[in-house]
Amino acid sequence: MMAMNKVYVRSVRADDLPHCLAIDPSFNTDYVWQMESRSEDGQISVSFRTTRLPRSMQVAYPRDAKSLAASWPACAAMLIADSNHHIVGYAAISKRVPQSAVWLDDLVVARTARRDGAGSALLEAVGRWGVAQKMKWLIMEVQTKNYPAICFCQKHGMTFCGFSDRHFQNQDIALFFAQALH
Repeated sequence: MMAMNKVYVRSVRADDLPHCLAIDPSFNTDYVWQMESRSEDGQISVSFRTTRLPRSMQVAYPRDAKSLAASWPACAAMLIADSNHHIVGYAAISKRVPQSAVWLDDLVVARTARRDGAGSALLEAVGRWGVAQKMKWLIMEVQTKNYPAICFCQKHGMTFCGFSDRHFQNQDIALFFAQALH
């Protein structure tokens, strides 16, 4: 892991975008959230449980570089994490005014900077941005396979608030975690 002195978060500039695309967003996991759905007697029951995988697996990010780059111009804001003059992560943010929510569409941190505070710094900056925009909620979407991100959300006080089956381009299930903004 890269030893970080300080992570600075700032708004993205056009010349930062190629560096953001160069970050490998894949991750390794030993666990997933497995969904179980039952329908009987007019009642539908859906539950998620943590399941240990038989072996560690590498998981690709649910959006490819081309679709990421295509979505960025529509973002309400995009922030980067900078450590020692190197871009180590980014956050792509949407604003959903009817729900008064800041939607964290993408939170990506370079493998060398994971667990060193870059993701936390980005999440905190997104929250401050949302407060400045007078939003009430911060919502983050993650794959059921992204157990590290699920743990990250829970560690930061975010609560599971829903899911969408076949949400991503690769047909993975999206989990939604929310947090009130103050």
